Amino acid sequence: MHSQRKVFSLILVCTLLVGCFLFAGCGNTEATNPDVQQTERTVTDAAGREVIIPAEINKVYSTNPIGTMLVYTINPDKLAGWNTELRGGEKRFIAEKYQQLPVLGGWYAKTTGSVEELLKAKPDIIINVGETDESSIDFADKLQEQANIPVLILKLDLDKIDETYDMLGDFINEKEVTDKCAKYCADTLKDINDKAAKITEEQRVRVYYAEGPKGLNTDPAGSRHTQVLDMVKGINVAEVENAGKAGMAEVSLEQVLLWNPEVILCWNTQEQGGYFDGIMSSADWKNISAVKNNKVYETPCAPFCWFDRPPSVNRVLGLKWLGNLLYPEVYNYDMAKEVKEFYDLFYHYQLTDAEVTELLKNAQ
Repeated sequence: MHSQRKVFSLILVCTLLVGCFLFAGCGNTEATNPDVQQTERTVTDAAGREVIIPAEINKVYSTNPIGTMLVYTINPDKLAGWNTELRGGEKRFIAEKYQQLPVLGGWYAKTTGSVEELLKAKPDIIINVGETDESSIDFADKLQEQANIPVLILKLDLDKIDETYDMLGDFINEKEVTDKCAKYCADTLKDINDKAAKITEEQRVRVYYAEGPKGLNTDPAGSRHTQVLDMVKGINVAEVENAGKAGMAEVSLEQVLLWNPEVILCWNTQEQGGYFDGIMSSADWKNISAVKNNKVYETPCAPFCWFDRPPSVNRVLGLKWLGNLLYPEVYNYDMAKEVKEFYDLFYHYQLTDAEVTELLKNAQ
């Protein structure tokens, strides 16, 4: 009897152990089975917000052109739409199928976006690129609630744009591409900073940025619209208040004459309606040092302005262009080569020599 009881107990223990192993095995298989498709994941954006997003991202909408350009440079097939109508120069370097994307407006300098139109485009996520302050967080939370679409905040500091590419690449599953974009940006910024450190105070060039149709709007040092000039160690002569995100403080011609810049950068005539021809031909401007010495230049502006608007990755090429323009002995780039490389990597366009020459017309 005692012997039978021992056998029974042993059988019972073995049965329980096998059951436990089977149960544990089943549970583990379900948790780690690679065939189980995850439909959502949680990510942390640049503002520290945890956001649940789809595991697969096919379409992305940006609330402003800064982010729209970033998405376009990574994978234009994932762009849900544009914020504004494309201009002639933009269309020239953007494939026709992307020109047909809907214009969805946006939420930036002035609100032109509508949730109803946005929903028609069916983006998987929305990105808001800019600040990470409380106002931006509040906006993102409200838009997310209204649209019932995840909204992610990204910060776009020119000197940390590689980090933005890394983060966005993770969000939209494009790390292979964004690794290349991030490396280009990081390498460029390091080279620009290394070269800028070699420029002495005596070498620094005094520059006026002539914005607007008459060249009488501008932005001071420290503005996001003149950050390229600051980083290459040009001296911004404009002593005006920072007009904020939209920029463009009004100035008088008398002020510009007093500042007497050595170089004038102005909006591109064809793409932005700038005043290049007027500055070069008007008797009112003729006594300014930059005009007398024929050092007035248009900012290259197709498909996007190299200097500022929108203040996105386009400015990385602008750093090389402006550095080479102001201090060619320091920023000794082969600009034709640099422009071709940038357009190929970021704009998915292979430039001809003739196109490079045209882009740099009145810019060198």
